[in-house]
Amino acid sequence: MKRTLITSVLLCCAFMLQAQEQIRIWQAGNDTRVTTTEMPFSDGGTSFTIGDKTFSTSSVDSITVVHTIYVTFAGSTATVDLGHAPEVTATTDGAHVSIVSTNTRSELELVLQGESTQGSLTYEGPLKCKFYLNGLNLTSDRGAAIDIQCGKRVDLILNPGTQNFLTDAAGGTQKAALYCKGHLEVEGSGSLTVAGNAKHAIASKEYMQLKKDVGSITVTKAASDAMHVGQYFLMSGGTLTLTGQAGDGLQVEVMTLDDDVTPNPEKENNGKMFIRGGKLNIEAANNDVKGIKVPGDLTVSGGTFQIIASGNGSKGISVSGNMLVNEDDNTTLMQIRATGNIYENEETEEESRCMGIKVDGNLTVNAGTIRVSNTGRDSRGIRVHGTYTKSANATVQANIKQG
Repeated sequence: MKRTLITSVLLCCAFMLQAQEQIRIWQAGNDTRVTTTEMPFSDGGTSFTIGDKTFSTSSVDSITVVHTIYVTFAGSTATVDLGHAPEVTATTDGAHVSIVSTNTRSELELVLQGESTQGSLTYEGPLKCKFYLNGLNLTSDRGAAIDIQCGKRVDLILNPGTQNFLTDAAGGTQKAALYCKGHLEVEGSGSLTVAGNAKHAIASKEYMQLKKDVGSITVTKAASDAMHVGQYFLMSGGTLTLTGQAGDGLQVEVMTLDDDVTPNPEKENNGKMFIRGGKLNIEAANNDVKGIKVPGDLTVSGGTFQIIASGNGSKGISVSGNMLVNEDDNTTLMQIRATGNIYENEETEEESRCMGIKVDGNLTVNAGTIRVSNTGRDSRGIRVHGTYTKSANATVQANIKQG
C-alpha cells in the first residue's frame, strides 16, 4: 500500500512537471537537481528514470519543483526571463523591475546580473526563495537597490568569482540599499559591496546569518547603521568590513510581536549575536556610536576582530546583556582600539566616554585573546558593570574597570 501511495504521488508530480524546468529529488535529506520534462516509470512503478539516473520509488522522500528567473540589467533597461514559473508576474519601468509571486507550491530562484545606474529590483512572494548575485552592479535612483518583501527564509548567494555592488538612492524612504523583510542567509564565495545613501546599507527585519563559505561583504557608506538586523545575528565565516557609516556598524535589535512578523519573537535568540568565525573589520568613527551593538547577549566562539572606536564617546563593542568569549568553533582574536575622546550631548549635557568594550552584564572569557588599547582622552579599555571572569586559558590585555 505504501509503494502504491508513493507511486501515485510521483505520477502526479510527473504529470505536473511536463512543462517545468528543474526539479529536486529528495532522499534522506539530500537532494539531486535535474532538468527534465519526462519521468518514465518501470513496470509496477518501483523506480523511475531521469536522464541517466534511476531512482527507487520507495527511497524518495519528496520531489520539489525549482523555477529559475533571470533578471539582466543593461544600462537604462532590464530584461526578465520568467521561464515557466507559474503564478509569477514581472513588470519593468526602464531598469526598475518588480516581480510578484503568488505561487504557494514551488520554489523560486532568481539570478540577478548586469549593470545599471538607474535600476532596482523589488520582489514579493509567500515562499522561501533564493537570490543569486552573478556579477551585479546596481545603483538605484528611486529607493532601494534590492527590496525583498518576503517574510520567509531568503538565501542570498554570492556566486563564486563574482564581484557585486549595490547602492540605493539618496533621500528616499527605503530602510536600506539591500533590504529583506524575512530572515536573510548569505552564502557563496563571491564579494558584495554596499553603499546606503538614505538609511542603512544592509537591513533584515528578522535574523541574518553569514555562513562559513561567504567571501566578503563590505559597506563603504551608510546614512545610519551599516548593518541593522532584527531578532539575531549569526556569523560563521567570511570577511565583514564596515566603514563610512554615520550610525552603528553592526546592530541587532529586539524583535517585538506585531501582525507583520512571522516568527515568535520570544525565541531565546531574540536580541542576541553569535560570532563563530570569519573576520570583522569595523570602524566607529562618529560621535557616540558603536562598532557592534547588542541589546541582549553576545557570544564569541571564534573569529578575528579589528575594531577602531575613533569617534568621541564611541564604543568598539557595546553589550546590554552578558558577553561570553571562547574558542569552541575557531580561534578567537579580538583587537580593539579606543582613540576617541569624551562626548558631551548638547541637549542632555551628559558625557559619554570612548571605550573599547562596554558590557552591562557579565563578561566571561574562557579562551581566546583580547587586546584593547585606549589612547583617547579619558577613554577606557573595558568596562564591565557586572562580574568579570577570566580563565587561565585566555589572554586579556586591557585596562579593565569593573562595577
